[in-house]
Amino acid sequence: MNSLISATNINVIKSGKAILKDVSIKINKNDFITIIGPNGAGKSMLLKCIMGFYKPNSGVIKSKINLKLGYMPQNLDIIKTIPIMAKKFITLKKKFDKISLKKVILETQIEHILDKQLSVLSSGEMQRVLLARSLLNNPELLILDEPAQNLDVSGQMLFYKLLQEIYSKRGLSILMVSHDLHLVMISTKQVICLSNHICCCGKPQQITNDPEFLSMFGNDMAQIMAVYQHANKEN
Repeated sequence: MNSLISATNINVIKSGKAILKDVSIKINKNDFITIIGPNGAGKSMLLKCIMGFYKPNSGVIKSKINLKLGYMPQNLDIIKTIPIMAKKFITLKKKFDKISLKKVILETQIEHILDKQLSVLSSGEMQRVLLARSLLNNPELLILDEPAQNLDVSGQMLFYKLLQEIYSKRGLSILMVSHDLHLVMISTKQVICLSNHICCCGKPQQITNDPEFLSMFGNDMAQIMAVYQHANKEN
């Protein structure tokens, strides 16, 4: 079975407002899909529906039997008030073996902060800890909701580079919500533009010419395409 998850004709209505309108998405093996769109577009809600955290009003969601998911939320500020070491948090209520733990520690480059309290970690260190935790069960599909939103530009670039390396080495699939357009266009294979419904979708070089994408992100297009084309020349 090549498909990991398929969501068909998903509709979500809350307080009389349509959050998602007839949204369909399919995630296959080795996909790297990024969902973009304005605030209130329903991006996080779509992730919740796909993961089974929220039941849509209508539509069908099917997933591979025994699919292993990894999830990295936007942030978990509440955990910074808990007196717990980074290593303990990564393994908390997780089934794992020593080989898998060592692998994620090396992958996310967090050896030097394992014995630090979560409360003293920088935003960049905290994001790597969250990423390590999401990878511990060797997921087939990694779902990330605005994973770099609390990082500065330098931190964003480092995080997306790390994510690209993990994607390439592990051969997993990634579904991500992000606002970082200039970096998304470099790292992802497919982009879905969501504004309660799917406005457009396709490969990065295709979607940037779509009229609906241009109308939504026109002010950022020059920067997006300059970075994207420069990266492609280097590759």
